[in-house]
Amino acid sequence: MPSSPDTDKRTARIAVIGLGSMGFGMARSLKRAGLDVAGYDVASTAVDRFVAQGGRGAQTPADAAKNADIVVSVVVNAAQTETVLFGPDGVTQAMQAGAVFISSATMDPAIARALSGRVEALGFHYLDAPISGGAKKAETGELTIMASGSKPAFAAARPALDAMAAKVYELGGEAGIGAAFKMINQLLAGVHIAAACEAICLAAKQGLDLDKVYEVITASAGNSWMFENRVPHVLAGDYTPLSAIEIFVKDLGIIQDMARGERYPVPLAAAALQMYLAAAGAGMGQDDDASLARLYAKLSGASLPVAP
Repeated sequence: MPSSPDTDKRTARIAVIGLGSMGFGMARSLKRAGLDVAGYDVASTAVDRFVAQGGRGAQTPADAAKNADIVVSVVVNAAQTETVLFGPDGVTQAMQAGAVFISSATMDPAIARALSGRVEALGFHYLDAPISGGAKKAETGELTIMASGSKPAFAAARPALDAMAAKVYELGGEAGIGAAFKMINQLLAGVHIAAACEAICLAAKQGLDLDKVYEVITASAGNSWMFENRVPHVLAGDYTPLSAIEIFVKDLGIIQDMARGERYPVPLAAAALQMYLAAAGAGMGQDDDASLARLYAKLSGASLPVAP
């Protein structure tokens, strides 16, 4: 097992790969904690934005990870994670010996285990560390992180984990366990968003005051975190993507594959997946996942609020 680098928070060099709605907030939380942070994103505007707020910008993942003790990867899926690690400008070319790679992408647990093995064979640590909490908690450093990996990986990653999260669950000694926990979360999240959008659009079809519906339901037993978080997007008519429809096309698709392998029925997740697929097919794939309400409105003729 490779030795852990000195990751004292005063000296740790950190790279954040992926400065989207989650990664940008995570990078800012790391910077706010006094850490030396370099950021990279395929969109140069995101890098420029991070530099304007005091971070260091990078032209490639390898550039960001040069001599890094910790690399935090906040990309969409396993394929992007593999490219970040092993592509032509991959971070494993530049990380210092014994550094830790923190993978926050949602992926199949088997793929997380395979990536971990390849990373550790090169003399680095790998922490399987999916995240939950949304963009607001990423910005405030209050995420929930569902992590698994070796004790040295956790020790090496600790300065970053402490800066990014309110809760870090240490779920096991090998990669894949954190990914499996995240998939359970995503099953619930995807179904709950679909249910919230179905409910608020039915309320619109009934001619109810939607602001009052939100007030009543969030104080009642039918409330969920997703109803409370996503319905305001519908009420504002604002579908700027904080978490896109395509994310749940991917994640509920992974759940279908996992469940099929286990010969386990997931009918609610399957029904929700069909709604996300329909929304993506209707051209809403890159819009906020609350756009399921717009799909219900199109199907039913219900009238939803529009942005001013």
